[in-house]
Amino acid sequence: MSESAVAIRPTMEATEVRSRFFRVLGDPKRLKILEFLLDGEKSVGEIVEHLQATQGRVSNHLACLRWCGFVGTRRDGKYVYYRLADPRVRDVVRLADSIIGDNATAIANCTRVAAEPEP
Repeated sequence: MSESAVAIRPTMEATEVRSRFFRVLGDPKRLKILEFLLDGEKSVGEIVEHLQATQGRVSNHLACLRWCGFVGTRRDGKYVYYRLADPRVRDVVRLADSIIGDNATAIANCTRVAAEPEP
């Protein structure tokens, strides 16, 4: 067991932090950004175009992802490029895909979790 696994105990505080972790991933736009970055570094403009969203909205999502340690940045002149900050983000997405693969129909048809409307 790693040191970080030992540090997190099943307390209310740890549960709240885990819940926030999943809320970051639970937003469809933020997840689309992470999926887009799986292929490598992208500029803000590329992310805006990919998501077909306003730059302000994309910037808010990127700020959240950066604050939480999911993405990092590199500035090149007036351009800012985003990349996955932690290779484990890729692992989380792959693990989710594996779990979804085994449970896709049940997840898609779950009436207990409402799909969030796209803004």
